[in-house]
Amino acid sequence: MTSTLADTWGLHEAQFWLRGKQPERRIEFAEELGMWNVYGHPEIETILRDPATFSSDTTRLIPKDLMPDPDYDMSTGSILQLDPPLHNKMRKLVSRAFTPKVVADLEPRIAAITHELLDAVPAGDRLELVEHLAYPLPVIVIAELLGVPAGDRTLFKGWVDKMFESANQVSLVKKDENQDAAIRSSMEGQKALADYLGVHVDERRKQPREDLLTKLVEAELDGERLSRSDVVNFANILLLAGHITTTMLLGNAVLCLDTHREWDERVRADRSLVPPMIEESLRYLTPFAAVARTTTREAEIGGVTVPADQMLLCWVAAANRDERVFPHPDTFDPLRAENPHLAFGRGIHFCIGAPLARLEGRVALDILFDRYPVLRTITGEPPKFQVNPNMTGVRELPLTTK
Repeated sequence: MTSTLADTWGLHEAQFWLRGKQPERRIEFAEELGMWNVYGHPEIETILRDPATFSSDTTRLIPKDLMPDPDYDMSTGSILQLDPPLHNKMRKLVSRAFTPKVVADLEPRIAAITHELLDAVPAGDRLELVEHLAYPLPVIVIAELLGVPAGDRTLFKGWVDKMFESANQVSLVKKDENQDAAIRSSMEGQKALADYLGVHVDERRKQPREDLLTKLVEAELDGERLSRSDVVNFANILLLAGHITTTMLLGNAVLCLDTHREWDERVRADRSLVPPMIEESLRYLTPFAAVARTTTREAEIGGVTVPADQMLLCWVAAANRDERVFPHPDTFDPLRAENPHLAFGRGIHFCIGAPLARLEGRVALDILFDRYPVLRTITGEPPKFQVNPNMTGVRELPLTTK
């Protein structure tokens, strides 16, 4: 992607890696944020593979006065915030829902949903990819797995939008009205979704069903059932992560092919190129640009000594453009000899839903290619991206199909 396109599309200025730039330092302390930025691929991979030194429990370093509702604990049961051994136990509970066979068996249902959604697109030569397919498809799939009504996806979208509507990076050391408002809005979205899921959790305790939510309600850890908060926050993460990544993956992949039309022709002609094209789009436009960790002890990262109890923002999107690992990092090349991107993480927190996201992407793109000989952005109607600097993905992608 050229800097001109990055600027034209209004991508966040902090995302320098989308403008053909390498960081001056692979790790640096951001005083205005009170945390460390880590940009290098080997540095981040080391962090993600060492949960004993780099904890996922980031809530312990967030000042209490930043939280508008101190009584709402969003970390308990959240697999993203847990360290071993509890993380391993919680992950094992849900891993059976994402085995290779279970995921592979979902392919006919994913294809059927894709066709149903595209059949419902108004007649004409226009497709709004996010509204018509990229958002509803993964939401329906994960909602059906959990056992919550997929028809409530408009509600989900409203709550999720509130969580990620801020364009500013949160600071641990300074407070202002804009940040307070952004945090409050995000928390409102999280709590609304948690309250919604709580109703369904309570129903499953009374009337079990054949769904993932019931399995979580009935699951035991060390002989004890999970608490209501455990189940709600666990389900919350599954619903969120189960659709947001795929939504951005689909939109970004189509946008990459529109921008690099020689690859659009090649991928359409040879569908075996769809999976590596998806991997390259994940590297090139990484949906979740950053993940956070905290140091449990003093550690050396890339030759820099970081004290204990420090917050680290690991910019995996920048790492996926690290010229030390990816030759010609700003070139979109689905046939790279090696593509060890970090879009799905690494180590014990590697995205459990990655196989499902890849399958949804492959199936949906194949069907899109079959149904639409052309998918092009529209002059005068550029794509709209997520405004949150921790995300890179389209939220609106109007396309012409002629």
